[in-house]
Amino acid sequence: MTTKKINTLVEDIYTLFDPNVTHTPNEDNLNEVAETIKGILRTRLAEREPIGSPLRFSSLGKPDRQIWYMAHPEEGEPPEELTAKTYFKFLYGDLIETLLLFLAKESGHTVERMQEEIEVDGVKGHIDAIIDGVVVDVKSASPFGYQKFKTGDIFQDDPFGYVHQLAGYADVLTPGEPAAWIPFDKVGGDITVTTLPTSIIKDNLPAPRIEQLKKVVEPDAEIPPRCYEPVPDGKSGNLKLPTPCAYCAFKHRCHTGLRTFLYSTGPRYLTKVVKVPDVRELIVGTPDEPEVTD
Repeated sequence: MTTKKINTLVEDIYTLFDPNVTHTPNEDNLNEVAETIKGILRTRLAEREPIGSPLRFSSLGKPDRQIWYMAHPEEGEPPEELTAKTYFKFLYGDLIETLLLFLAKESGHTVERMQEEIEVDGVKGHIDAIIDGVVVDVKSASPFGYQKFKTGDIFQDDPFGYVHQLAGYADVLTPGEPAAWIPFDKVGGDITVTTLPTSIIKDNLPAPRIEQLKKVVEPDAEIPPRCYEPVPDGKSGNLKLPTPCAYCAFKHRCHTGLRTFLYSTGPRYLTKVVKVPDVRELIVGTPDEPEVTD
């Protein structure tokens, strides 16, 4: 039997749903995915455990100042807590990842080492899987986020540090080889494979970044400069937080006096208000504070 390559993954998955073809799932694969989903549901519905060290593979691409805040909590000023809706999004993100890996197996691709733990200099992380010899990270994305992967814009605009995280995994498990994201558009049902080339992996190795971040989290470390500066909000004279800051749990600590206005497209965080927007303002700390969307 010919060994499949990851470049045919999308086509092969869609072939499973060809209305003119009947596919009988492998019983071992079905049992495995069922057990995985049960584990996910148990974990996501359990009591939330406190977050430990800020040094994790998923944090390697985050800005220094954000990591500093995570390592230096301020008494009486906790970061924003994740909402119930956010935890629910984590749940179906996990389910989509599990589904795609199951379909990859069903379509004849080799899927190995799912959720394997890796460690570099005491910093740990978990990969999604290795498909056909390629370290992969499955992403459940909005249409906007999906397009960033499909067009390659993720390499220039990566506010959540996806490049550094995947590069770290690949450097440990398949040194000298490319890696890949498998983004899924949860609205349109589109799937793509976005390759992370070795040239970019070499520029984002985990060991040097971990060494740098260990200095950032030291108890007496000085706070790094701001990651981003406010940007104009149209022609009003107001200044707002850019998108990466809007998602940050420490935005109110970083920008004192921040004001939140509820637009139809989502909350907008203003650092300077020359003209008060003609929309409802949310007072920080109220229970109905909304989530930021793409």
